[in-house]
Amino acid sequence: MKEAHVIVDRDFVIGDTDPRLFGAFVEHLGRCVYGGIYEPGHPTADERGFRGDVLALVRELAPTIIRYPGGNFVSGYNWEDGVGPVEKRPRRLDLAWMSTEPNTFGTNEFMDWCRAADVEPMLAVNLGTRGPDDARRLLEYCNFPGGTELSDLRRAHGWEKPHGVKFWCLGNEMDGPWQMEMKTATEYGRIATEAAKLMKWIDPTIELAACGSSSRNMPTFGSWEDTVLEHCFDHVEFISLHTYLNNYADDTPSFLASADLMDSFIEEVVAIADAVAARRRSTKRIMLSFDEWNVWYRTRRKNEGRTKLGWPVAPPILEEVYDMQDALAFGGACLSLLNHADRVKSACLAQLVNAIAPIMTETGGPAWRQSIFYPFRDMSRFGRGRVLQTRVSSPVYTTVYYDPRGTSELSFPMPDVPYLKLAVVDNLDEGTVTLFALNRNLTETLTVETQVRGFGALSLGEAHELHHGDLKATNTKDRPDEIKPASLEGVEITGDRVRVRLAPASWNVIRLSARGN
Repeated sequence: MKEAHVIVDRDFVIGDTDPRLFGAFVEHLGRCVYGGIYEPGHPTADERGFRGDVLALVRELAPTIIRYPGGNFVSGYNWEDGVGPVEKRPRRLDLAWMSTEPNTFGTNEFMDWCRAADVEPMLAVNLGTRGPDDARRLLEYCNFPGGTELSDLRRAHGWEKPHGVKFWCLGNEMDGPWQMEMKTATEYGRIATEAAKLMKWIDPTIELAACGSSSRNMPTFGSWEDTVLEHCFDHVEFISLHTYLNNYADDTPSFLASADLMDSFIEEVVAIADAVAARRRSTKRIMLSFDEWNVWYRTRRKNEGRTKLGWPVAPPILEEVYDMQDALAFGGACLSLLNHADRVKSACLAQLVNAIAPIMTETGGPAWRQSIFYPFRDMSRFGRGRVLQTRVSSPVYTTVYYDPRGTSELSFPMPDVPYLKLAVVDNLDEGTVTLFALNRNLTETLTVETQVRGFGALSLGEAHELHHGDLKATNTKDRPDEIKPASLEGVEITGDRVRVRLAPASWNVIRLSARGN
């Protein structure tokens, strides 16, 4: 049995988690919208067509902000197509996912759905096929109270009060060759700056995220962020990051270690943003919006969205089926986000329903939780508060990181990967301290002894684990609870010390009551 030792002190804080850290993403992609959150005629649907069973699972998952309508989709989207009388809305070819978009669900329906789900909306504007003035027009339609053509148009459409959207994304992945009207960094930086100016002249209370490079593995990464922020530093509050973990190489130890690369990615983007600030002698700090992150690889290789399907409406594409090892890698990504709460102030799990999602549905049938549902639910429910610094002494292993295509020719060693990955959150309002712990050892139990300093005597609130003997196990419509949390037994507390045994390949949550709070 291996042992790890942790020291935590209430006076050493990384940062406070922003409520927007626990976000998700809804795109017009496959069955995310149609057949996902929206399915008129479904037995649980309300009068607006919102699936009640999906809404119940979304409330349980507890995301706080939802990004919409894309994603790749937004770079060819005319927002005007999705407002007004439904029977008059045009059908369009969607080049992002080779589908037909009926536009029966659009901006106003999304706003109503967000209110039903009790989440904040995050809107992306099209800076691919359209430009700054179109972004300005959408903002005016959504946020201006009335008395102008566009605000009165919203009111005529049945939404008297402004939507008051406060968080906006300036396009999506604009350095990607797959993007409609891909831009150079200079082209995008100029357009993003002008869009930001126009939008903030109408509503100076909004916050804006500029597009970072599409991934850490892009040739443009680094130089893109630097150039873009040189243009729009004074006009935006965030720069975006996107990443998807994969196991193309079918190497589970490497897969679980790959979550640590999110830490490096975050720290690199922070360094670039701060370098731009330093050149300006500015005290302003650009925050990070990790507005796409997840595990995604099986369906990505199939390239399902771009096959010759005859331009269908809402085809079943990118419907990743997540297993136990995916949940563990996903949990590692959750810990990376928590441990950078000082700079990552917004993040969106991509996506919410059916398409690379924690929630799956059958059209006309049930909805169920995928394995990755549970680590996100834990993070969102119990990750609110001050993230504390941790001093971890853990056994380590050496593995290999493979590039996104999983080819051994493009790989590099990852030495000294700790079996224990950990985050600790102090919730002053609740008087609790929560330990989130991932044991990446596939065969051995890991005993963890944690000294939690500065809180006085501790007591156990609750503890649970996510573990399954078969790392390839999945939840399905017929077996929706094959993977689910179970009580974590044997947590020992003596004064300010907590001793716990973590099962091999397990995600664990230990909630402590802290008198010192």
